[in-house]
Amino acid sequence: MHTKKEKALLVAPRTWNSGKNYNYSIEELSLLVDTLGLEVSDTIIQNIKKINSAYFVGSGKAKQIVEQAKLLNADYVIFDEDLSPVQTKNFQKLNKDLRFIDRSGVILEIFYNNAKSKESKTQVELARLEYQLPRLTRMWTHLERQMGGFGTRAGAGETQIEVDRRILRKRISLLKKKLKSIDSERRVQSKKRKNFFRTSLVGYTNVGKSSLMKCLTKSNVLIRNQLFATLDTTVRRFFVSESNYVLLSDTVGFIRNLPNNLIASFKSTLQEVVDSNLLLIVLDANSNDLYNEIHTIESVLTEIGAEKIPHQYIFNKIDLIDNDKIKYLKNSFPDAIMVSATRSLQLSNIKKLIKANYEGWSTSLKNPSHKQL
Repeated sequence: MHTKKEKALLVAPRTWNSGKNYNYSIEELSLLVDTLGLEVSDTIIQNIKKINSAYFVGSGKAKQIVEQAKLLNADYVIFDEDLSPVQTKNFQKLNKDLRFIDRSGVILEIFYNNAKSKESKTQVELARLEYQLPRLTRMWTHLERQMGGFGTRAGAGETQIEVDRRILRKRISLLKKKLKSIDSERRVQSKKRKNFFRTSLVGYTNVGKSSLMKCLTKSNVLIRNQLFATLDTTVRRFFVSESNYVLLSDTVGFIRNLPNNLIASFKSTLQEVVDSNLLLIVLDANSNDLYNEIHTIESVLTEIGAEKIPHQYIFNKIDLIDNDKIKYLKNSFPDAIMVSATRSLQLSNIKKLIKANYEGWSTSLKNPSHKQL
């Protein structure tokens, strides 16, 4: 028996001179919403000259959005922009039955659903609670039960929202302590690997990094055709000769407007990227928004302090594009490597690249020690 999908009305405000590819952005939001298991009922596109502090869009348009959602029997109104806590609360006042979420909220929910390990669950919960704290409304009740019994009774004159805020702050403090402990463990692991040449696969979400990892290392890794299937860093051996190998890692994918508190929470996971000797920036050859995706990747790398690490562009999924597109990519990115992980095309070029960089690194060491883990 199939359960009925909840419905979402998407809202795509378009501000002047933003330089943003709005058509691709709303397509991407639709994919995110689908990943959450929601059905997109309709999309409202609204051109605005300036952002309204109360609703992002004008107050009249805000009321129209709510009426349209009611007509569609929608459960959610989802914005393709980030709403301030005040804007979210103002929409909630217009209709208490609808749930209003912005782009960051959707991404955080997907991360929350996909987190499997103790580390990723801690990281995502922290980011999610920091996002939710300033957005608390009277809809939030019984948090003390959800959060393990923190602050079960309100003091004299203390409102339910104040109780909820106190509960969340205590939980956030606890999660930060847990992450510090996790970070210490990762630093110990990193020191053990410092004598190894380390290569990381980085890139936009769902570009085939895990598929490349599996093909290159012949190992079992999780592969799913969905956004943010991989949240935990996976490290595998990649042999450059019969006796020598490098460490190849695959970590969480990036996306436009990745919430800042999510990046902050995942700093320890992304440290594997920062400690790398070589970055393989994997791109989707079939993407319609390639340059914005490259900009997003470079922005995240800069934010985590990995922008100066030697890197190489790898265009995956070349089996999905025609010869004209391949020629265009080769002209635009003459040093890039074109591959197809699903069809195992041109993977030898990646292997040669890693081997050449490893040999250069190896000869620069006086006493290389990289045969035993």
